[in-house]
Amino acid sequence: MSTRSYIGIRNTDASVDYIYCHFDGYPEHNGVILRDHYSNINRVNELLNLGDLSVLGAELGEKQDFDGDGGFDRVKGWCLSYGRDRGESNVSKKNGGYDELITSQDVDYVYIFDGDYWECHNTSDPELINLYDREKY
Repeated sequence: MSTRSYIGIRNTDASVDYIYCHFDGYPEHNGVILRDHYSNINRVNELLNLGDLSVLGAELGEKQDFDGDGGFDRVKGWCLSYGRDRGESNVSKKNGGYDELITSQDVDYVYIFDGDYWECHNTSDPELINLYDREKY
């Protein structure tokens, strides 16, 4: 079972550019990685330019074998991208409305960078999750 998430950045017009991430979308994993390794606009945009992800890593990494021999043969800590690493099409970043994203039933969590900090939303609970509570995350 996967914990799916959207990862995005809020634009000046209040829309959000975002990508899908299939695995480990819970705050203790993707939330911590985003907070600790993607904390400025340039880095977030580089991440979004990879397009949809199977796995978020602390490093963007380079092209790697998505499937490998008998399973994932990938570099630990690198992002695993459907486009770059698997050669899939139609997996580029998308643009959507903020309210629609944070209430989407397609994913469990939504992460949105506003230029200074990450917001984390559980799509089944309207209350924001504070990723900066170091005792919890």
